[in-house]
Amino acid sequence: MPSSHKPAIPSPWAEFLNELDALLSNPVDVHCIGGFVVSLHYGLPRSTGDVDYYSVVPAHFAAGLQTLAGPDSPLGKKYKLHFQLVTVTNLPENYEDRLEEMFPGQFKKLRLFAPDPYDLILSKIERNTAKDRDDLDYLARTLHLDAAVLRKRYQKELRPNLPNEARHDLTLSLWIDSSFPRRR
Repeated sequence: MPSSHKPAIPSPWAEFLNELDALLSNPVDVHCIGGFVVSLHYGLPRSTGDVDYYSVVPAHFAAGLQTLAGPDSPLGKKYKLHFQLVTVTNLPENYEDRLEEMFPGQFKKLRLFAPDPYDLILSKIERNTAKDRDDLDYLARTLHLDAAVLRKRYQKELRPNLPNEARHDLTLSLWIDSSFPRRR
């Protein structure tokens, strides 16, 4: 998926994340989603000012992460970057098995993880904004994703947990029709 050769973390993200790492008292794993992952992990040339995250391990540190690096934190204000807990999203049931560390070995205590591209796309199905569809188009095109894999994962790992299945079935069909043109 992402290339094995990782470019350096761009400024000011590098400084922000290094300073956060130095502030941490214990190791923390952060399961990231959103524009931060699409741009810094998968290479979409779009700026973002936050790290949307779905989960923190250990879970009891979520409040501490917001205190250290949330929008109102001194670190957040200094860099105009911040961490943001996203509570309104769904990920496929086994997404944790497919997480990939974003910047392995870059930090002492902070580990940021990205969902695989199919899981990342499916995390956007409920919101379905224009930006989400742009992310889907980018990921499908640049990573040569397979619509059958997306559909299977949706059916097996996400759909059973969604309200209003018919609406999400339609969204997925429209996404596949627009972003996964039939190969001839």
